[in-house]
Amino acid sequence: MSLHPHHDGSATYVPEQEPALGQSVPVFIRVPAGADVQTVYVRTTPDGEPRFAEAVVDRRTGSDVWWRADVEVRNPVSNYRFMLAGARSHRWLNAAGRFDHDVPDNGDFKLVSHAPPPAWTRDAVIYQIFPDRFARSAAAAGRTAPDWAIPCDWDTPVIGRGPETPRQFYGGDLDGIAERLDHLDRLGVNTIYLTPIFPARSNHRYDAAGFDTVDPLLGGNAALARLAATVRARGWRLLGDITSNHTGDAHEWFTAALADPHAPERELYYFDEVTGGDNSSSADGHDSASALLGGAPGRMQAGLTSRRDLEPSYESWNGVRSLPKLNWGSAELRRRFATAEDSPLRRWLRPPYSLDGWRVDVANMTGRRGADAYTHEVARLLREVVAQTRADGLVLGEHGHDHTGDLDRDGWHGTMNYVGFTDPVWSWLRHGDDPVPNFLGTPGGVRRRDAHAALATMDTYRSLISWRSYVHSWQLLGSHDSARIRTVVGDAARQEVAAGLLATMPGTPVIFAGDELGLTGANGEGARTPMPWHRPESWDASTFAAYRALVALRRAEPALRHGGLRRLHADAETMIFLREAPTGAVLVLARRAAGTPARIAGLPAGENVYGGAPALRPDADGTVVLPGDGPTFQVWRLG
Repeated sequence: MSLHPHHDGSATYVPEQEPALGQSVPVFIRVPAGADVQTVYVRTTPDGEPRFAEAVVDRRTGSDVWWRADVEVRNPVSNYRFMLAGARSHRWLNAAGRFDHDVPDNGDFKLVSHAPPPAWTRDAVIYQIFPDRFARSAAAAGRTAPDWAIPCDWDTPVIGRGPETPRQFYGGDLDGIAERLDHLDRLGVNTIYLTPIFPARSNHRYDAAGFDTVDPLLGGNAALARLAATVRARGWRLLGDITSNHTGDAHEWFTAALADPHAPERELYYFDEVTGGDNSSSADGHDSASALLGGAPGRMQAGLTSRRDLEPSYESWNGVRSLPKLNWGSAELRRRFATAEDSPLRRWLRPPYSLDGWRVDVANMTGRRGADAYTHEVARLLREVVAQTRADGLVLGEHGHDHTGDLDRDGWHGTMNYVGFTDPVWSWLRHGDDPVPNFLGTPGGVRRRDAHAALATMDTYRSLISWRSYVHSWQLLGSHDSARIRTVVGDAARQEVAAGLLATMPGTPVIFAGDELGLTGANGEGARTPMPWHRPESWDASTFAAYRALVALRRAEPALRHGGLRRLHADAETMIFLREAPTGAVLVLARRAAGTPARIAGLPAGENVYGGAPALRPDADGTVVLPGDGPTFQVWRLG
C-alpha cells in the first residue's frame, strides 16, 4: 500500500482510549515489511525526562509488521513518539509525520488521562440553528417586535454589513424549530445546536441581557421545554450556546455595576482601566472592525445600541461597549455563572430543559486580559460543573484560530476546528472569483491552495493535540460566523466534495442550517439566511440528496465515526485516504477537478458505497486504479 510506517492514536493503534493515570498502555506501530526498519524504540518524557524502550514485534499481517511497546501514563498528558532504526537511516515518527532530523516534543503523540469527553459525541451529527432565521410558529405573528428591532418579512434580504445587520428581526422561534424536525430527520442528523436563546438587544443574542430566562420572543421557557421534550422523544441531543467572555450592557449584573461603584456586581467586570480598542460604537468603527474580524460583524455592530459617553471606562469585547468583558478573577463571578446551584450553567442542563451541554462563545478570550490568564481555570471549572450536573454533558469551546494550547487538559472537550478543517477545505475548493473578503479575520480573501498545502494545514494543527481532542472537535464547512460553503466553492459539485470530507474525516461533523439546501452568503451576517420553507422550488434537491446520503453513510460505517486516518495519495487536485477501524476500513477519494487516475498498490477489493464509481478490483500486480474524473467524491468499503 505505502512503504511508510504509520500510527495515529486511534483504537487500531492504541486499544486503550481512556487510560488512567499510572496505567501502562500498549501502543502499536504498523511498518510495511519492505521498509528499512530493523529496530523500533518508543520515546517518552515522564516527568519531563526522556526515556527509550525497545518495541517488540507483536504480529505480521499480510505485508505489514506490527510492533508493540508499552507507554506508562505517568502524567495527565503523556507524550510519546517512535524512533525507527534501519540499516541506512534513523527516523522519528510523531503526530506531525516522519523526520530524519531531531524534532521538538510538541508534535508527539499524546495519551490523556483526564476524564474523557462524553461518548455520544463520537456518533453525533450536529445541525446548527440560528433561531431568528430558522422557522416561525403561528404564535410568532402575535408578538410585538422590540424597540431595537427592524421587523422583516421572511423574504426580506439579509443585510450583510452596516448598522442594521444586528437589528433585522425575522421572528423565528423555538416552536417553529420543533415543527420542522421532520426535515432534520430526513437529513439524518441526531443533535441540534442552538445559538443563544437568552434575552438580548440583537437578533444574534450574543449580548445577553440575562441568563435566567429564555427570550420571550422565542417563546420563553415553556417553548424550550417543549422543544427539548420533542428532541428527546426522537432520541436526539440538544446543545445550548453561552457567552463566558462577556455579557450585554443590558444584563442585570452590568446595569447594577454601572449604577453603583460599590455594588457587588462591580467586580464581575473590568472597570476604569481600558486596554486596547477605542470603545467607540460608531457605524464606521463597526464596519472597519467587521472587516478585520470577518466572522463577527453582528456582535461588533451590537454596540450601536449602547450608551456612550456618560459611563465610566470598562473593558469590552474588542472595544464594543455593548459587550462588557467578564472578570474571571472574581470569585463571585465564578459562583454566579457556574458553581451556584441555581447558576445558568447548571440550570438549563436540568429538567425540564435538559440541555446536553454547551458551546462556549469566545472561549479563546475568556479569562484573558493583559496580565490576567484565567482561561484554563475557567475551562476546567465549567467542565467540572457541567460534569457534576450531568455526567454526559459536553463543553465545547469556540476558537477561531490556533486552539492547540487550550486543549488536552481537563478543560474544553474540543473546539470548533475552523483552522484545521474549514480553512484548508475552503482554500482547496474555492472557485476562481473569490467573493469572500477574509477568512475569520485574515485579510486578503480565501487563499488558493492545492491538496498538499491543504493537507499540511490539517496535519499541522492535528499533530499538536491528542487524537482524542481532535476527534471530539467540531468539523464544519461554515457557521453563522462565516460565509456559506456554496458561496466559497461556487457550485454543487464542489460542495458535494466538501460535504464528503465533512462526513468522512475524523471529528464531529456540523451542518449549518440551510447548507443542505445550497443557500449562499458571503460573510457571517449574509449567511444567516432565513430557511425558505415556503419556496421548496428554490432548494437544491441534488445537494440535499448528497448531504442525506453522506450523513447516512457516516452513520452506517463505524470506521467513519471511530476509525483512524491514513493518507495514501495526494496531488494538486486529489486527496485519497483510508479510515481504518478494528471492524473494517473504507477508502475515500476526493477530487476538486479532473486529473490523472491514481494507481495504488496493496489495496484489497472493495465495493463502492458512495459516488457510483466501479468496484475496486486489484490487477495481477495488486494495484487498483481510481477514477480520474472530477469534481467527484467516492467511497469504497474494503473487503
